[in-house]
Amino acid sequence: MSRLVCPTAPRDRSARGRRLVLAVLSGLVVCAACAACVQFPAPESPAPVAFAVRPTPTGAETDVPHEPAPSTDSCNATASLRPGPMPEPAQMPTGSTMAGILGHGRLIVGLDIGSNLFSFRDPMTGDVQGFDVDIARAIAQAIFDNPTSVEYRVLSSAERTAALKNHTVDVVVKTMSITCDRLQDVAFSAPYFVASQRILATRDSGITGVADLAGKRVCAARGATSIGRLQQLQPRARMVSTITWADCLVMLQQKQVDAVSTDDAILAGLAEQDPWVELVGPRLSDEYYGVGIPKGEDDMVRFVNGVLDQFRVSGAWQRSYDRWLSIMGPTNGPPLPVYRD
Repeated sequence: MSRLVCPTAPRDRSARGRRLVLAVLSGLVVCAACAACVQFPAPESPAPVAFAVRPTPTGAETDVPHEPAPSTDSCNATASLRPGPMPEPAQMPTGSTMAGILGHGRLIVGLDIGSNLFSFRDPMTGDVQGFDVDIARAIAQAIFDNPTSVEYRVLSSAERTAALKNHTVDVVVKTMSITCDRLQDVAFSAPYFVASQRILATRDSGITGVADLAGKRVCAARGATSIGRLQQLQPRARMVSTITWADCLVMLQQKQVDAVSTDDAILAGLAEQDPWVELVGPRLSDEYYGVGIPKGEDDMVRFVNGVLDQFRVSGAWQRSYDRWLSIMGPTNGPPLPVYRD
């Protein structure tokens, strides 16, 4: 390989010297140009490394300790207080719980805006809608003569009881199952809906029932009664808890859990969002949803039961079911109330 050497300029100031200087300068230009043209091989770069991290939803917990299964039989949990005479809207009895709610101008309702079909935010309008929302609006209509006099407080399943005990909400209408344990801390209306616990899995999972959940990761929202019941039915299931049911769906889609188990009404809302998941297996239990009310507010329990009676008899219950829950198939209608007085 030839090499270009750049000469040093001589100091002769004669004509001959000037010619030499010009020659030297020309050589320097050539040297510079040549240097610019020399290409050295670039160092080898390491091969690119790509990997995907599946983020775990905030607040998710794995290997949830065993919880007691919920009970409804030992205390006749679904029996409630008989409705009293219904006052005219906006004319609540003086000193009553309803009069206090009327006085502060709005019904404060605890619910979840991530429970598709029961309570969710419409992405187009921003309005909170669903079956539970229709129940809340019926209570507001009976108190204020205005179904929109409602303030919604978003609660996780685990926060419902505390919100009622602390009186940060007037009622909870959030797929809340009536159980003997919960009745120690809060009061309930008569049931307004009956759901059944089932299993949600991907279509290629091979899971067909509770027996197939041995050693599998099963998701449920923290505070749900479905955790204790599933642990009773399948002690070898590895329970994973999240803050919301939507988080369970995300973990199922990302293969971080193998199944989700809770009420079929909630699972149907998750399945509607993803065609690759399905409800499998027989019903595992019956879940009776009631309106949660602070303990000791018997007048409010009777009032809400009166509202629910009107909701059933007027056909509003069936219209709400047809609008939001028809994906679950035909219904035998609303549950009939049982009163203990």
